[in-house]
Amino acid sequence: MNKSHYVAIMAGGIGSRFWPKSRTSYPKQFLDILNTGKTLIQWTYERYATFIPKENIFIVTSDEYTSIVKKQLPALPVENILAEPSRKNTAPCIAYISFKLLQKDPEASLIVAPSDHLILDNERFKEITLQALHFVGHIKSLVTLGINPTYPNTGYGYIQHDALPVADGIYKVKTFTEKPNLELAKTFLASGDFLWNAGIFVWRVKNVVKAFEMYQPEMYELFDGVKADYNTAREKAAMDGIYPLCTNISIDVAIMEKADNVYVIPSSFGWSDLGTWNSAYDNLEKDYLGNAVAGDNVIVIDATKCMISASHDKLLVLQGLDDFIVVDTKDVLLVCKKEKEQAIKEYVAEVKRNKGEKYL
Repeated sequence: MNKSHYVAIMAGGIGSRFWPKSRTSYPKQFLDILNTGKTLIQWTYERYATFIPKENIFIVTSDEYTSIVKKQLPALPVENILAEPSRKNTAPCIAYISFKLLQKDPEASLIVAPSDHLILDNERFKEITLQALHFVGHIKSLVTLGINPTYPNTGYGYIQHDALPVADGIYKVKTFTEKPNLELAKTFLASGDFLWNAGIFVWRVKNVVKAFEMYQPEMYELFDGVKADYNTAREKAAMDGIYPLCTNISIDVAIMEKADNVYVIPSSFGWSDLGTWNSAYDNLEKDYLGNAVAGDNVIVIDATKCMISASHDKLLVLQGLDDFIVVDTKDVLLVCKKEKEQAIKEYVAEVKRNKGEKYL
């Protein structure tokens, strides 16, 4: 293991599309969505612990989730849990860990990854990530991992790359595109030079800090202005002071779409961002009628192609439904057509309007 290789696992999101299982107080990265016996963040931590020194694994999360992280990842040094005072999207989160590491280890190379993605082929993932680390160690570059698309998904962003590689399996990025409509997604797939944007990044810390200076000078000044406070007892107070002044912006919009040294590695390692109940359905074992059941106390009668998630301590009997999402928690029952899953965020907003924040 290389002592200058680090990973920052981003774990501050609220996972609203997995409502009502995922709640603001206990979001999806801390849940066992696929009924495996481990939560998503535990799987992510273990994946990186096979090739990144454990003392170099950091979790960047919201203030309110630090106690959950401590409980779920007891092997993680407590000083490696970075608490964001407010949610400001991925650019400030990445600036925080990058500036902190630059003070600690100027030669640091950093992987930035979400905490709630599913990766089935861990060996292949490790190979590709180490390839990216090797590349950024020699070329002044910002690398992202793109997923070879298997169908025209409208829920992912896309990355377009040049036709010819600059190194074995590594391509210069041409464009980033937000979630397309179906026709555009079909065009992307047919073209052969578009990949799904997995939101996994690799770079030398000094190079991404340089990119902040160039493309986000105001944010750069905020984080650079407190550099004497990183890795000291004053760090938390410093973040409390500058976070309210940060723009709420993703790293893609802030830097990746602007920089001219962005590269992508087309990848296949059994990836899913587990963003929706349908993606959970795709990754769960099905019964002979196509029902995916997460929960040990469910009886299904004459139902087909349903996604069912239920607590273990209540019996759920389901009859006659076809192609539904059924999620039963102690205080909320959601019954929703699978084709309407993208509207779950709207249903959550409706709940907030009618019932306040009690059920969020």
